[in-house]
Amino acid sequence: MKTNSDMVLSVDGLRTEFRTDGGTLRAVDGVSLGLARGRVLALVGESGCGKTVTAYSILRLIRPPGHLAGGSIVLRPGNGQPVDLAALGDESRELRAIRGSRVAMIFQEPMSALSPVHTVGDQIDEVLLLHAGVDRREARRRTVEMLRRVGIPSPETRADQFPHEMSGGMRQRAVIAMALVCRPEVLIADEPTTALDVTIQAQILHLIKELQAENGCSVLFITHDLGVVAQMADEVAVMYLGRIVESGPVREVLKNPRHPYTAGLLASRPGTSAARHLPVIAGQVPSLHAIPSGCPFHPRCAHRLPGLCDAGPAPALQEISPRHQTACLRSKELTCLLRTPSVSSASTTIPSSVIDP
Repeated sequence: MKTNSDMVLSVDGLRTEFRTDGGTLRAVDGVSLGLARGRVLALVGESGCGKTVTAYSILRLIRPPGHLAGGSIVLRPGNGQPVDLAALGDESRELRAIRGSRVAMIFQEPMSALSPVHTVGDQIDEVLLLHAGVDRREARRRTVEMLRRVGIPSPETRADQFPHEMSGGMRQRAVIAMALVCRPEVLIADEPTTALDVTIQAQILHLIKELQAENGCSVLFITHDLGVVAQMADEVAVMYLGRIVESGPVREVLKNPRHPYTAGLLASRPGTSAARHLPVIAGQVPSLHAIPSGCPFHPRCAHRLPGLCDAGPAPALQEISPRHQTACLRSKELTCLLRTPSVSSASTTIPSSVIDP
């Protein structure tokens, strides 16, 4: 059983809202997550489920009309006192000192993360100048070394290039270098391989895993790809419409899903079905303007029961086995129906040892 001291980052009851002309939209609705030291937690779900908003909320990057409406985000650094990021001012000196040094992020699209009018080296230098207390000469030395470490050839030359002069894979490596150059304790990776081809994607995933093990940092890995989850993560949290609907050890959740949404995501993976047509989850993620009553997944669920699944408040997470939780009222009844034999990925090579006992 993990205790608070095992967790480098504890998110409890996080709520993020956006004020619009049509009313207040709650994009993150009571999310609780625990990221253990040196471990990888995957946050998975379809587009529109609130994964990226959760990441931005943790880093306090939400801007109006959005705002943090409740909850705590407690960072427990290895050599300091716990601090609740949710209690800090948006532009406080303490928050700015934490972002980029103790907590860093690899953004989904490197061209939006890198300034087009500054060289890659200058941008990484700036992170070191802000957080590491070094002079420019030492900053450039560390920048070049980090670019070399992430696999960029001729790093001394590449450091003087602008982002548009690099390939997509090389830009993403530069973003990873920028995130890790100050050796953060927590790394948030938001769909870091989405825009890359299959070969480069596999290289980047391997690089993140290798650097994570080398630096001993903890990683919150955001993805929609359960094949990537099986390859990268120790724990997984499944998110739907702003809420966590299932969480637990990755082997347990992927081999024995207890929520119909998790089972649907698993069944939709290429190679998991002998059927001619790939199974899909019916419908789509609802708008935040029209969140269903009861279980938010019930309109798309093949196992819903009228009068039970569509009534009352959304089900809360309940522990069904050690460290495995689900928010389904029928989880005990549906155990055998939801179980999946394996997970495979068309885009990554997943060692069988990851999902087999």
